[in-house]
Amino acid sequence: MSKRDFKKYLSELNKAQLEEQLIELYDKFKDVKVYYDFVFNPNERNLVKDAKLKISNEYYPIRGKRPKMRRSTAQKFIKHFITLGVDAFIIVDVMLYNIEIAQTLSSEKFISSEAFYKSMLNSFEQAISFMIEKGILEDFKSRVVAIKDESVKQNWINKYEFNAIVERFDY
Repeated sequence: MSKRDFKKYLSELNKAQLEEQLIELYDKFKDVKVYYDFVFNPNERNLVKDAKLKISNEYYPIRGKRPKMRRSTAQKFIKHFITLGVDAFIIVDVMLYNIEIAQTLSSEKFISSEAFYKSMLNSFEQAISFMIEKGILEDFKSRVVAIKDESVKQNWINKYEFNAIVERFDY
């Protein structure tokens, strides 16, 4: 069904029918419930707190297991925040936090996995692209430079790529 056909269908429904369909969607689909819960109670602080806790648990597990260091955990939160329409500053904060917590772990423990460094570079590139798209790169300048400096300080295998990304912006 095209958007035009959908609009036509909706215009043919009366208010009670529309309400009934929305309630059915709310009950049936978790994503609809999550969306409306956020729209009517946008408690971004709790969302960010929960996200950061779960991301940090990837690098510093609470139960004493080995760190999983999965980038996908942060990516799921970021995608979810974008879908909900969370403020861009909050999304960038979570993006950079993911890299910063990974750097904290790598400063304490040598990580031999090349995939780890590649995924952190991907996260960094995505964060920079998102900040440029939203026009807020300047607001996060100090954190971006600190991440680049830390990659150089820790002698990451892709430190030159981090450096090249930041140099493009003449910081």
